[in-house]
Amino acid sequence: MSLADTARALGKAVRVLGAAVALTFGTQAMAAAPAAPAAAPAVAASESPVAAAAPVAAAADAAPADKGYYTPMKPTPGKGMPVDKGWTFQDQYSPVGDQALWMHDYILMPMVVGISVLILILLVVVMGRFNKRANPVASKTSHNTLIEVVWTLIPVLILVVIAVPSIRLLAQQYEPAPKGAVTVKVTGYQWYWGYTYPDNGGFEVVSNMLSEEDALKAGEPSHLAVDNRMVVPAGEPIRIQTIGADVIHSFAVPSLWFKLDAVPGRINEKVLFIKEPGVYYGQCSELCGVRHGYMPIAVEALPRDKFEAWVKTQPGGTVGEAAEAVAAAPAQPAA
Repeated sequence: MSLADTARALGKAVRVLGAAVALTFGTQAMAAAPAAPAAAPAVAASESPVAAAAPVAAAADAAPADKGYYTPMKPTPGKGMPVDKGWTFQDQYSPVGDQALWMHDYILMPMVVGISVLILILLVVVMGRFNKRANPVASKTSHNTLIEVVWTLIPVLILVVIAVPSIRLLAQQYEPAPKGAVTVKVTGYQWYWGYTYPDNGGFEVVSNMLSEEDALKAGEPSHLAVDNRMVVPAGEPIRIQTIGADVIHSFAVPSLWFKLDAVPGRINEKVLFIKEPGVYYGQCSELCGVRHGYMPIAVEALPRDKFEAWVKTQPGGTVGEAAEAVAAAPAQPAA
């Protein structure tokens, strides 16, 4: 073979080898090329929750917290408060009060008036028929069986008639509060009231009497208006728990037919039900000290939504599931 033939054969071999190398690496590159786009979505998918969560977190941070709202209700003249020239009970705004007032008006008062008139008639008859002028010779009668039986049985029957509705009314006043009722712990201090809401975050509202000038300026009765009222929902049962911090006080609201002593070291409980929204006034009914007359009570009953809005205005006030979680949380041991 000549030198020229050798050179041609060597060049051909080099070309074949180059073609083989190109085919080999070209095929691998083509095979690897589709994998690159597939990997990109995987990375994007792994990063997408974080990217999606960022706007949500930003929106949550940007949304303002619901701090509620509250505007003190204006009292209605003559409702839930004493009135000029009033001589009987205040109008009642609770079911127990309605029943008690009915019993007073239709059972007790007719009996009192009837017995008083009967005794007056008997006294007049006795004075007219059995005086010295009409009977110069005094009667020596020592007893009369019929009269003795009558004046024993009639009072017994009267007491039975009074006892039946009285016991029913007494039992109704002390029925336990149903599950889920709002609880308000009323604490009597010398000489102001404190209202704690354990079902709504445990905050306490301290209530002091307004000066006469401030009360009249606010359109409220003097010596009954306060700076912070006891706010409760209307139209549902409320569990009232009373206790005294120092001496015995008494939480009383006449227009709601409610009175419960606040005794130090002891919790008393009773159900309060207010039929309709309004402002209802009362006072401490126990002689608790020199400023006893300056412990007024103002109860403001609101619809449920407005009550919850008021709760949110209080420090730590919670409603709904948040309130239940706070109430169910175990107490932390003291350090």
